[in-house]
Amino acid sequence: MKWLAYSAATLTVLLVLVLIFFDWNWLRQPIERVVSEKTGRELVIKGDLKVKLGWPFAHIQVADVSFANPAWASQPLMFKVSQIRADISLSELFKRHYLVSAVVLNQPEVFLEQSRDGRKNWFLDRNQQDENAQLKIGRLVLDQGHLSYLDPAHDTRILAALSTRQTASAGATSDNLLFSAYGKFKGVPLTASGSGGTVLALSDETTPYPINLTMRLGATHVRAVGTVTSLTRFSAVDLKLKLSGGSLDQLYQLIHIALPTTPAYSIEGHLLHQAQVWRYEKFAGRIGKSDFTGTMQVDAAKKRRFLQGDLRFELLNLADLGSLVGVSKQAKQPSAKRDVLPKTPYRTDRWGSVDADVTFQAKHIQRAKALPIQNLSTRVQMHDSILRLDPLKLGVAGGTLAGSIVLNGQTQPIQASVKLNARKLLLGQLFPTFKLNKASIGQINGEFDLTGSGDAVDQMLASANGKVALVIDGGEISKLMLETAGLHLWEILQVKITGDKPITLNCAVADFHVKQGVMQTQAMVLDTDITTIIGSGDINLAQETLNIDLQPHTKVFSPLALRSPIYIRGKFAKPEVSLDKTKLILRGVGTLALGAINPFLALIPLVDTGPGKDSACGKLIHAARN
Repeated sequence: MKWLAYSAATLTVLLVLVLIFFDWNWLRQPIERVVSEKTGRELVIKGDLKVKLGWPFAHIQVADVSFANPAWASQPLMFKVSQIRADISLSELFKRHYLVSAVVLNQPEVFLEQSRDGRKNWFLDRNQQDENAQLKIGRLVLDQGHLSYLDPAHDTRILAALSTRQTASAGATSDNLLFSAYGKFKGVPLTASGSGGTVLALSDETTPYPINLTMRLGATHVRAVGTVTSLTRFSAVDLKLKLSGGSLDQLYQLIHIALPTTPAYSIEGHLLHQAQVWRYEKFAGRIGKSDFTGTMQVDAAKKRRFLQGDLRFELLNLADLGSLVGVSKQAKQPSAKRDVLPKTPYRTDRWGSVDADVTFQAKHIQRAKALPIQNLSTRVQMHDSILRLDPLKLGVAGGTLAGSIVLNGQTQPIQASVKLNARKLLLGQLFPTFKLNKASIGQINGEFDLTGSGDAVDQMLASANGKVALVIDGGEISKLMLETAGLHLWEILQVKITGDKPITLNCAVADFHVKQGVMQTQAMVLDTDITTIIGSGDINLAQETLNIDLQPHTKVFSPLALRSPIYIRGKFAKPEVSLDKTKLILRGVGTLALGAINPFLALIPLVDTGPGKDSACGKLIHAARN
């Protein structure tokens, strides 16, 4: 037993002496050979190898190391380093897991590449396809080096330079990692610069990594200051983030969420990330001439990214929403020959990238003088490439236009549906640029029920089917406007001398049946105390042309009156109003009968479901029935 004890003690001493005085350089070639056999790539260790054993980590220091790339890579070496210091987990190594808690690289030259068929050169299996065959590095320190990344399948090539700088703050000095990068990301030019902590927390799930970044991707500018936890997984993010660029749709390269084409924008807010949820909160910004605030969040745990949020415009310039209704930013003022309906197609190929539920509100709207829109609110929902604006409410001419719009992007072309109700639109505000209309008083009610198909607004309207109906039940209207429409030359001269005054408006109705983009009049009547105007014809939405005839019938004697239909013809951009000169005659009678068929009979279904039988329109219909 004594001899056994002496032998064990002697072996222990010898083992300790061997470990102390052992030349670890003897293991360089065996290590190179094992790595080459496992990976199919050459590892070369030219400098000294030093090992300090411990448990559960062994500290290793090695100089002048290079590791080859696989044959398909564009560069011969994956990395070349003047010195490596690393702490390797022995317990994980026995399980055939490669866990390195900390690595320090001096003057590294690293080249990372992903092939067109998806192989990655940092995967250490022979085919570079096994995600488990890679080093798991907890913390990484880089000192004076270069890093390159190439992904030809996504047209990406990025070159970065790294350096370390000491800074003084509050009487203490600290090291900062400085970086700069350039190249292209998914075909878009990229430049970036900034600073961060010297210890890169690649897989550390507990320690936030400080970062200060300035980046330009194409026309998009990014400024970010804050912390990121786990640089490889982004398990937590807390950043002050500012974005600016030429259009919101250019952010698709960064966030893979379809956003509309807009004028130049700038936005600043607080970006947070936990688990699968990204939240951009309390942001404020400007798109074109529009100011907005809000909060948005994206849940990436869903089958498709799910965007939720609230967006509020204090001032919305209606022109900044051009692309949402298919108007190009480059659209010019219409001429007589140019079409006016929006022609820019919707990009439904991106609709499948996201589901959404966003509330949208604009308190004040800046718009062209001819558009009497005061405010806007809606709930924007996207699900499985079907876009809904429901409910949609617009403040128009002192009243409301409310309903829903649905665009089905699952089909090709898009199937569109519009259901809107007009309530209490003020006649005097409906045409703000028409001077004779400003003295008019009355409320307009109506409905729009249309379906169509197409990838742009003009195509949807060109194929539209449904109905459009508008009713004005009582009010006042400009006498000069009516006398002009009735061609009462004597009364026009009197009004010009004495001044315009309002005339009682009994009823006005416009009812259209819409089929394949053609709005055909079912009834068009305007009745006042002095004139009844009956209209007929059609509006072609495909050709953007007007073909309306107006026939005035006077109720009072006019010593000098011309009786002729009024023709409204031409393109939407520049309609033309003319008279039928072959039918111009002197009117010598006081009142003209409305004819054998009273036009108010055609208004029965409209008024019964609208203002009611006791209204001014209802009374006219009752008289017509009798």
